[in-house]
Amino acid sequence: MSGAEAPDVPTDARLPVTVIGGYLGTGKTTLVNHLLRHADGRRLAVLVNEFGELPIDADLIEAAEDDVIALAGGCVCCSYGNDLASAFATLREREPDHVLVEASGVALPGAIASTLGLIPGLSRESTVVLADAETLGARATDRYVGDTVTRQLASAELVLLNRCDLAGDEALDSARATIRNAAPRALVVEVEHARVPPEALLDGVPGTVPGNLSGGDERARIVHPRFASAVLRSDRRVDINALVDWLTSDGTGVVRAKGVVRDIDDALRQVQVAGGRATVATAPRDAAPGLVVIGLRPLFHPAMLDKYATPTIG
Repeated sequence: MSGAEAPDVPTDARLPVTVIGGYLGTGKTTLVNHLLRHADGRRLAVLVNEFGELPIDADLIEAAEDDVIALAGGCVCCSYGNDLASAFATLREREPDHVLVEASGVALPGAIASTLGLIPGLSRESTVVLADAETLGARATDRYVGDTVTRQLASAELVLLNRCDLAGDEALDSARATIRNAAPRALVVEVEHARVPPEALLDGVPGTVPGNLSGGDERARIVHPRFASAVLRSDRRVDINALVDWLTSDGTGVVRAKGVVRDIDDALRQVQVAGGRATVATAPRDAAPGLVVIGLRPLFHPAMLDKYATPTIG
């Protein structure tokens, strides 16, 4: 995994994007609706290839106009067809906080992620691929769809192994082995009904944006059997390169991190980590130091952050 990279535009001016992929019937629709229902004030935009198989629950739809569907809570859904750049231009006018690009079941999310990298002003956060624990092993070896399934997995930074509660031991072991072979560096989370804490996938943790990290903020803490969170609240100087190297290293289990730290040169830096990549930018002078880190149990050990500051653990 890579360390810090310099953004072309200020980090806080870039539109964060998460690509959601996976073969047909793996739970992408369920995940998108789960994130919309738990947006918690975020203005989410969902991009789908076409409206023919709209993945949005009917009760979330408020109105439709042209190629944009208004959703509850200020969220929107837009089709992108073959022109992602034009779709993002349309979305920017609606000022979303985060964009979800749902790939079709036979598309390669890695190719979509590469295209996003060519569009100015975007920040590709991560590529999430869902897999069905019951059928993954068989699909990966199928002569017709196996190549597509394994290539989808290979592009993932985070694999959600879904429907683990329905899979037998043999199928589950086969699915785990398939992921290890196809995506050895990806984080793997075993889930049911595609349920994950939204903070693990979406930009920003409500109430913990730089400059608003209050000591009593409980919303930064995640209660989930597979995720843990820590909030670093320290104004002391840290070696930001060493911190970023640790946050993006294999084996730490870090899924996301966002906040402000004081560098060894006494400058405030805004740090964001997602998908194993980090961006570091100059933070506003009045920003309050504080960094929210979300990781996957049991790999993520909040105590390992002690060398940088004393974390509040959730």
